[in-house]
Amino acid sequence: MPRTIGRLRTTRPASSRAGTRRVPSGPVSRVVLRNATAEDALFLAELWQEFLRHTDLEEQVADVRAIVAAATVAHDQRLLVAEYDGVAAGAVLARATTFSPINLEPTLQVFSPVVLAPFRRRGVGHALMDATVAFAEELGIGHVAMPASSGSRDANRFLARLALTPMATWRVAATAAVRGKLTAQLPPAQRVRERRTQLGQVLAARRSMRRQQTQPG
Repeated sequence: MPRTIGRLRTTRPASSRAGTRRVPSGPVSRVVLRNATAEDALFLAELWQEFLRHTDLEEQVADVRAIVAAATVAHDQRLLVAEYDGVAAGAVLARATTFSPINLEPTLQVFSPVVLAPFRRRGVGHALMDATVAFAEELGIGHVAMPASSGSRDANRFLARLALTPMATWRVAATAAVRGKLTAQLPPAQRVRERRTQLGQVLAARRSMRRQQTQPG
């Protein structure tokens, strides 16, 4: 049975809710938070599809199972699923780490606090964020950080209402695209040598892969 993390209101009496804790929220709600389990993998893969690596659903589900397994045994991670009236409605992953590899300020990184559209404006997102802040407080961590898409106005407004301000911008490109731009900036003679070197590396990698595939198991 998954362990319940927080309960805002249910039809059961308080005496039957031993081991749970109330998650503060404004209006009366019917939100329950619990640790994610392997059975949540498909739900999480569909909920977080735009944030997972671009592959088929089967591999995304496998990725999520690995994420759930890691969060289950790690003391510095918490992967929560929010249920509304017993139906999975949202989730969030929190991880205690440092602000960056070179800035060792303890920070709780919060990833993908997403709520399904039919359950928005019902206190689900508030409960998820309240639980992550409580996790930071439990660990004695003084800062909370969360990535947000620069093109998502709703996400950035949500974070701004929670006092999170922009600190850095990540820019992402395919490795080959960056290599191509770097090569294009070289002088012509050096550019030719660079391309020959890259071709040699590609051919060597392919030969290595063929040798591994032909070796007896």
